[in-house]
Amino acid sequence: MGSSVGSGRLLAVVLLSTLGLNHLAAGGCAGRCCRSRDWGCLSTDWSMLRVYGTCFCDDTCVRTKDCCFDYFTECPAQDCAVSPWSHWSGCAEPCRLATRIRVRHIERQPGNGGQPCPRLEERAGCLEYRDHTGKRCGPDTGPAFITSMEFAKGRPTHDSYGNPLSPGFCVEFTLESRTAHCAAENRPHTHWMRYITEGFRVCVACQPPAMHNNSGSCQGDGLQSDKGAVLRWQALGYPRCGGTWRKVQKMQRCNCPPQHSFVFI
Repeated sequence: MGSSVGSGRLLAVVLLSTLGLNHLAAGGCAGRCCRSRDWGCLSTDWSMLRVYGTCFCDDTCVRTKDCCFDYFTECPAQDCAVSPWSHWSGCAEPCRLATRIRVRHIERQPGNGGQPCPRLEERAGCLEYRDHTGKRCGPDTGPAFITSMEFAKGRPTHDSYGNPLSPGFCVEFTLESRTAHCAAENRPHTHWMRYITEGFRVCVACQPPAMHNNSGSCQGDGLQSDKGAVLRWQALGYPRCGGTWRKVQKMQRCNCPPQHSFVFI
């Protein structure tokens, strides 16, 4: 591909010379930088290969090796620029596991061989705790749903009436088992699952709005179970990542390393 592009460029230069066009500007790339492939983005000066004649000032010249000598100083690379992440969207399905999304937008396209744009969308599992009427969802005796502490940032501290929500707590567990799928996922929002490792102790925070104000507990936190009880857990947003853990103790605050700190959903 590179050789065919280079041959095409050479042919274009030969044709321009043969036709006797005399409008080619001299002076390298000053004020003539172009994006993408542009056959008219040329000048007459020394090229990067120290040959005097027609040279180019577009993005393709780096690959075809026919840039003007001053291309890299007059046309510096511009990396892609993106906006900050938006706030996480709400869950589309109340009272059941769903997906939330956050996005960012391109503010400047890359130019002159600059770094390409990163991903513009991230997804994460979530759960709404009230239905469309504002009524709290019913109790569920299933496993504890957990997610990364990172995805729990910005949780509300007051209810819809402005009243402070009950303070949270932390439960420490020893991981007994996990499915192999936890380490096999490569999507950005599932990387945290790789740190769910058998034999490690993990801290899981019970915070509003996951915490039921009337009972002061979270689904699957094991507060009604004896110390040493083996309970089930499941990673939010990826049903095939799950397993069991053994209850160690309840604490006021989590003190595990960040990669081993999670939150109840």
